[in-house]
Amino acid sequence: MNTANLQLEGLYLAMAALNNALADKGLLNREELDAALHRAEQVALGDYRSEDLSNAERDAVAFAPRLLRLANERSAEGDTLSFSELARLVGVTKPRHADQQ
Repeated sequence: MNTANLQLEGLYLAMAALNNALADKGLLNREELDAALHRAEQVALGDYRSEDLSNAERDAVAFAPRLLRLANERSAEGDTLSFSELARLVGVTKPRHADQQ
């Protein structure tokens, strides 16, 4: 496996942990975190380059905010999932491309 991919996996898990800390300390609630991550996903999908990207490339751009939103949601339910579990859920729950337009 590419080392950069493993580094990104660690970064996503670190960001999820930081989001949890923000929520646990009451600095942001889970809804505010979700809204911020949703905005990030929409900005990524609405980028001027998105017209030049394939559906798979658009999914790649939106992957991080989607994974972090799921981590936030599951953490609110008391679950701490591994990267592979979260990545699988991103694939299962991602919007259909016709709905993204």
